[in-house]
Amino acid sequence: MTELVHREKAHVLPLDSIRGIAATSVVIHHLLLMPTFLTAFPHNAWINWSFFRSAWLLVDLFFVLSGIVMSLSYVQGDFGRFSLREFMVRRLARVYPLHIVMLLAGLLFRLLRIGLVVAGLVVAVPATFEVNNGYSFFLNLLLLHSMGFIDYLSWNAPSWSISVEFYTYLAFGVVVLLAQRLGSLRYLYLGAALLAGGSLFVIMFVLDKPSLGLQTDFGILRCFVSFFLGVLTVRVVERLPRNIDAAMQGAIQLVAMAASIVLVSLVEAYPAISFLAPVTFAVFLGSLLAFPNAVLVPRMLVARPLVWLGRRSYSVYMVHALVVLFAEYFVRALGHRPIAALDAICVGLPATLNLLLSLAAVLAVSHFTYLYVEIPGGKLFRNVLRSRPRFSASPAPSARPTN
Repeated sequence: MTELVHREKAHVLPLDSIRGIAATSVVIHHLLLMPTFLTAFPHNAWINWSFFRSAWLLVDLFFVLSGIVMSLSYVQGDFGRFSLREFMVRRLARVYPLHIVMLLAGLLFRLLRIGLVVAGLVVAVPATFEVNNGYSFFLNLLLLHSMGFIDYLSWNAPSWSISVEFYTYLAFGVVVLLAQRLGSLRYLYLGAALLAGGSLFVIMFVLDKPSLGLQTDFGILRCFVSFFLGVLTVRVVERLPRNIDAAMQGAIQLVAMAASIVLVSLVEAYPAISFLAPVTFAVFLGSLLAFPNAVLVPRMLVARPLVWLGRRSYSVYMVHALVVLFAEYFVRALGHRPIAALDAICVGLPATLNLLLSLAAVLAVSHFTYLYVEIPGGKLFRNVLRSRPRFSASPAPSARPTN
């Protein structure tokens, strides 16, 4: 069987922008709810909305989008030439360089903190790694840190989703390979349906979880649900009629977008409705894929700032935890008096300034890591790991935060 020469697909710009917006919303979510900030600021930031407080659920949007992009890139057209090895090399080259850089940055920060404590320049208890120990570091190196070996978030906490998504890529590749050997795409979609439906059943009725908010505790099942639903979304979009009126296309997209926003906003009060999120996100993203020329939503999403943000979304997602950590130290050093003075001028002003400045710092660092870690790091990994001259050096489009 001949092996895959990857077909580079053009980015669907609205989907790029959506993941940039989602990544930024996750950053705001953490900035609003960090215990340090909740303690330091007596009044909330001006955008302390329920949507942002529940934006953790947008990780599932990343997973759905990842399934869509992987299906578009590796199944359509070149299905018979799929190579599991080359697929996994590309996925590793996409997610690993920035992951390892942020892991090492976290290690350096913690070593510096311990050194300052030992020198008596900083008071901190305890002066040890706590959960960020050698074992969890080793698991992070292998992207195994959210695969059930530990039951807590460690080091660069947002990378839990990168861990489960990488091994979801492996499951996807195996399903594609089996369908290839059996000679029909029907087996791919059957496998995707079984994995998505079966994982949701286990989460709801075997594990008896109250919401979809799994992370280190069987987070890969959460990823399976949304990722393989994304794979199925591409199949559904292929079968949609193309003669739908332009006004109706726009209306479908607006309703799907509104439904996604409302659902996320309601999760804080009704956690169980999070189980509907993957389907809601799939409908919204599928409508953007199906109707790229609709009048309103796609045109808004191809605005240059949003496209810029979308391309850096993986960096935004991966660097923000460390930036927020520095912001926490700064707020502690600042003390109560300046914060109280600003609050006296305008209620919520210090919390809002902290949010805006921290977000600006995340975007600045993300731009740097995108240019000097993601792009060259991906090329380096592909060049090192490839073994065949016809293995293309151009990266597959990413659905995240790659995820």
